[in-house]
Amino acid sequence: MNISFIIAMIIIGAITGMVTGITGASGVMIFVPLVSMVLKFSIHEAIGTSLMVNVISSLAITYIYYKHGNINLKSGIWIAIGSIIGAQVGTGFSVKIPAISLGAAFGIFMAGMGVTMWKKGINRESIAKTTKKILNLETQTQKIMAVLILGFFVGIMTGIFGAGGGVMILLILIFVLNFPIHTAIGTSSLLMAITACSGAFGYALHGNIRILPGIITGISAASSGVAGALFANRANEQMLSKVIGILYIMLGITMTIISLW
Repeated sequence: MNISFIIAMIIIGAITGMVTGITGASGVMIFVPLVSMVLKFSIHEAIGTSLMVNVISSLAITYIYYKHGNINLKSGIWIAIGSIIGAQVGTGFSVKIPAISLGAAFGIFMAGMGVTMWKKGINRESIAKTTKKILNLETQTQKIMAVLILGFFVGIMTGIFGAGGGVMILLILIFVLNFPIHTAIGTSSLLMAITACSGAFGYALHGNIRILPGIITGISAASSGVAGALFANRANEQMLSKVIGILYIMLGITMTIISLW
């Protein structure tokens, strides 16, 4: 590795970590296209390495949210269980199928959610009423089963793309479990680290992780992610929802363009 390669990895890591720290979602929608196009990683190496970076940065970010009391693992653990299983299934699919159309569809969905969050913010009382009306989850067992299934599909998405899982976890925590946004981001960061670890293991078995670049980028991402997390914990809920909305719009458009490129 030459000095320009190392500098590029540090910059990419800093951008990735900042997005993760503020949103609780994976920044690999930035990481994967950049290392593929700029540093000439294969797509599977890019996704595998991104999952490794995600583990490192998410754990550092999780610690900041934990210090501020913004993690609720008791409710979120069921998503983690489903996503760990789903990540292994998704990793298996990733080496066999092109994910172009699904990636574009998810990008459009993400941008749409971003527009909603930016324009309307997050009204948790309204969300709770809507969720109850649509899903009709009356008992704790029904909620657990629904979240397990949703977590499974989150894991599949993470295994295939190396991205998207954190976004979906955050949306599930807000719109299904009615978490406050700060708690949702903190819990999402922890659950994303767990899911990414499962996915990274699958990619490592196929030899698709660049270890040293992953460490360099991971340290950079962890540093900027901590800064992003400190900002997010100090922002009020409505302001934070608008910031996340703007980032989701940008990431959704980016993912759609890259998927169709």
